[in-house]
Amino acid sequence: MAIKTKLIKIGNSQGIRIPKSILKQLNFTSEVEIDIQDNQLVLRPLATARHGWDTAFSAMAQAGDDLLLDGDTAPSQWDDAEWVW
Repeated sequence: MAIKTKLIKIGNSQGIRIPKSILKQLNFTSEVEIDIQDNQLVLRPLATARHGWDTAFSAMAQAGDDLLLDGDTAPSQWDDAEWVW
């Protein structure tokens, strides 16, 4: 569904108004990434660091896949003798 809109003056720049329903559908918040691809303007939600990690960690816990790989993490004999704490 294409929507027709007009460019509006914003200081020395120009912009467009994006309807709230579209922003909500695309999960846009206060920042977006702008790119030009094949002579088209592309807007994407700004990817945040660790996005989705909470969901992934919950899934790992439910599957029992959140255990330490190295087992016991207590200091070893090597840690006591060789490592400067």
